[in-house]
Amino acid sequence: MNDHPADSDPLSSYRVLDMTTFLSGPFCTQVLADLGADVVKIEPPTGDSSRHIPPHFVESDSAYFLANNRNKRSVSVDLKSPDGRNLVSRLITQADVVIDNYRPGVLARLQLNPLDFCKKDSRLIWASISGFGQTGPARDRPAYDMIVQAESGVMSLTGELDRPSVRLGIPAGDTVAGLYATIAVNAALADRERTGRGRMIDVSMLDCQLAMLSYQSAYALIGGVTPGHQGARHDSIPTYRSFSAGDGREVVITANTERMWQGLCRAVERTELCSDPRFSSGELRLENRDALWEILEAAFLQRAAEDWISILEKEDVPVALIKSVPEALKDAQHSDRGMITSMKSRHGSAIDVVGNPIKMSGITCKTPSYPPALGGDAASVMKDWLNISESEIQQMSANGAFLSPSART
Repeated sequence: MNDHPADSDPLSSYRVLDMTTFLSGPFCTQVLADLGADVVKIEPPTGDSSRHIPPHFVESDSAYFLANNRNKRSVSVDLKSPDGRNLVSRLITQADVVIDNYRPGVLARLQLNPLDFCKKDSRLIWASISGFGQTGPARDRPAYDMIVQAESGVMSLTGELDRPSVRLGIPAGDTVAGLYATIAVNAALADRERTGRGRMIDVSMLDCQLAMLSYQSAYALIGGVTPGHQGARHDSIPTYRSFSAGDGREVVITANTERMWQGLCRAVERTELCSDPRFSSGELRLENRDALWEILEAAFLQRAAEDWISILEKEDVPVALIKSVPEALKDAQHSDRGMITSMKSRHGSAIDVVGNPIKMSGITCKTPSYPPALGGDAASVMKDWLNISESEIQQMSANGAFLSPSART
């Protein structure tokens, strides 16, 4: 990597106003915060709804909220109040980027129309994340992760044959939209450096799931097929799937090439399969996959999973144990990638969290700041962003422009 000044986080000169809730937007703004942006989270008096999701809490903070809101500051505002809307309007004028995940039209009804702000400030970048986009017949529909997984076809691919469809075990409908929004914001910032102009960004959760269909969409559009449940298998490569070992654990293999196929045959001590005319090419192995699977399933039951890991690795066949989430996190903790990090709660207890996956020269591993208390940063944000005096801050608080933590207790 090239040398860069220490602590030169790539987004440290940018201000991001986070007008999002729950998951897709907060996931996006957390990535931006991890990269150094000053992210100010605007919350209603009751807080982001994810603050209250059971069953796990650290002190009074939901683990769900903690997973998506580190390195941010919070200002609590009642957008139904004229003073509250005026405050948010002032903050918008000081932001480089605004991100919202309201339903289309809601902000316009609150007299905070993104189009109006972007017309007044040509450098402003405004990204809106919604279920179905800012245009189209479904724009007013509410959407959550499982809704877009269902409507995109993703759930139709997920599950075992002859069993009901299931949602992905991770909230990909939300997080993928958050990542696409992050990509778009960074592209818009780069373009603004070149042209001096901002952008309005429209990210649809459904659109993002459709994009993630990848080759399955091509199979449907070009091949005219209806892909079904994938289980732990692959529609094109029969030696790309999971197998149960003799100890009940599962391993996955991804023998994608002829060299890997031959290594797999040696590993399971069935070298005659290499010359079997049913399996002599990838196309023939796919055509005769049921017969091949019967042979391989029986072979994998002869040894424990860890034994298979060692044997297959010696043959250069990509292999992995299917791990539980705690197992995966324990392994990450003992790696040198810094993917498990600790942060201090507001009461001093240490909390382990998954860290920033982006490694970049010039960024040092820093302890992340704990997700903010509801409205806990109003005074510092007023000073930093609006450069207003302590007396004016007190007057704004008295007028109800924002809610201070002391007013809430």
